[in-house]
Amino acid sequence: MEKIQFSPEGEPKVEFYVLEQTTVGGIDYYLVTDTEDESGTALILKDLSKKEEQDAVFEIVSDDAELDAVASIFENLLDDISLTKEDTEEENN
Repeated sequence: MEKIQFSPEGEPKVEFYVLEQTTVGGIDYYLVTDTEDESGTALILKDLSKKEEQDAVFEIVSDDAELDAVASIFENLLDDISLTKEDTEEENN
Protein backbone atom coordinates (compact mmCIF):
# COMPACT_ATOMS: atom_id res chain seq x y z
CA MET A 1 0.00 0.00 0.00
CA GLU A 2 1.40 3.41 -0.98
CA LYS A 3 2.21 5.82 1.84
CA ILE A 4 2.39 9.60 1.73
CA GLN A 5 4.10 11.75 4.31
CA PHE A 6 2.99 15.17 5.48
CA SER A 7 5.10 17.79 7.17
CA PRO A 8 2.72 20.29 8.79
CA GLU A 9 4.48 23.50 9.76
CA GLY A 10 5.81 23.29 13.31
CA GLU A 11 4.51 19.74 13.83
CA PRO A 12 5.99 16.24 13.54
CA LYS A 13 5.71 14.40 10.22
CA VAL A 14 2.57 12.31 9.71
CA GLU A 15 2.20 9.30 7.41
CA PHE A 16 -0.99 8.08 5.75
CA TYR A 17 -1.74 5.03 3.65
CA VAL A 18 -3.38 5.82 0.31
CA LEU A 19 -6.46 3.66 -0.25
CA GLU A 20 -7.62 5.27 -3.50
CA GLN A 21 -7.23 8.36 -5.66
CA THR A 22 -9.69 9.99 -8.05
CA THR A 23 -10.01 13.21 -10.03
CA VAL A 24 -13.22 15.23 -10.05
CA GLY A 25 -13.51 18.46 -12.01
CA GLY A 26 -9.74 18.58 -12.50
CA ILE A 27 -9.06 18.27 -8.76
CA ASP A 28 -7.25 15.23 -7.34
CA TYR A 29 -8.74 13.65 -4.22
CA TYR A 30 -7.10 11.00 -2.04
CA LEU A 31 -8.75 8.61 0.39
CA VAL A 32 -6.17 7.98 3.10
CA THR A 33 -6.07 6.16 6.42
CA ASP A 34 -3.77 6.22 9.42
CA THR A 35 -3.38 2.41 9.59
CA GLU A 36 -3.31 -0.59 7.27
CA ASP A 37 -6.06 -2.46 9.09
CA GLU A 38 -9.76 -2.02 8.40
CA SER A 39 -10.58 -0.11 11.57
CA GLY A 40 -8.46 2.95 10.78
CA THR A 41 -9.63 6.52 10.57
CA ALA A 42 -10.04 7.69 6.98
CA LEU A 43 -9.71 11.20 5.59
CA ILE A 44 -10.39 12.62 2.17
CA LEU A 45 -7.66 14.99 1.06
CA LYS A 46 -7.84 17.50 -1.75
CA ASP A 47 -4.68 18.32 -3.70
CA LEU A 48 -4.42 22.12 -3.94
CA SER A 49 -0.94 22.22 -5.48
CA LYS A 50 -0.24 23.55 -8.92
CA LYS A 51 1.38 21.32 -11.56
CA GLU A 52 4.65 23.31 -11.47
CA GLU A 53 5.03 23.06 -7.66
CA GLN A 54 7.56 20.53 -6.41
CA ASP A 55 5.77 19.83 -3.11
CA ALA A 56 2.12 18.87 -2.95
CA VAL A 57 -0.28 20.96 -0.88
CA PHE A 58 -3.20 19.05 0.63
CA GLU A 59 -6.29 20.12 2.53
CA ILE A 60 -8.72 17.89 4.43
CA VAL A 61 -12.12 18.06 2.73
CA SER A 62 -14.53 19.51 5.28
CA ASP A 63 -17.34 21.02 3.17
CA ASP A 64 -20.31 18.66 3.73
CA ALA A 65 -21.56 18.68 0.13
CA GLU A 66 -18.08 18.13 -1.32
CA LEU A 67 -17.29 15.46 1.29
CA ASP A 68 -20.52 13.54 0.61
CA ALA A 69 -19.99 13.65 -3.16
CA VAL A 70 -16.38 12.50 -3.09
CA ALA A 71 -17.05 9.86 -0.39
CA SER A 72 -19.77 8.41 -2.61
CA ILE A 73 -17.31 8.13 -5.49
CA PHE A 74 -14.76 6.37 -3.29
CA GLU A 75 -17.41 3.95 -2.01
CA ASN A 76 -18.28 3.07 -5.63
CA LEU A 77 -14.61 2.62 -6.52
CA LEU A 78 -13.94 0.41 -3.50
CA ASP A 79 -16.81 -2.05 -3.23
CA ASP A 80 -15.64 -3.46 0.10
CA ILE A 81 -15.69 -0.22 2.14
CA SER A 82 -18.33 1.91 3.75
CA LEU A 83 -17.46 5.42 4.84
CA THR A 84 -19.18 7.06 7.79
CA LYS A 85 -18.78 10.66 8.79
CA GLU A 86 -17.80 11.42 12.36
CA ASP A 87 -19.18 14.54 13.98
CA THR A 88 -16.53 16.94 15.22
CA GLU A 89 -16.83 19.00 18.39
CA GLU A 90 -17.37 22.13 16.30
CA GLU A 91 -20.40 20.54 14.61
CA ASN A 92 -21.86 19.49 17.96
CA ASN A 93 -21.68 22.97 19.50
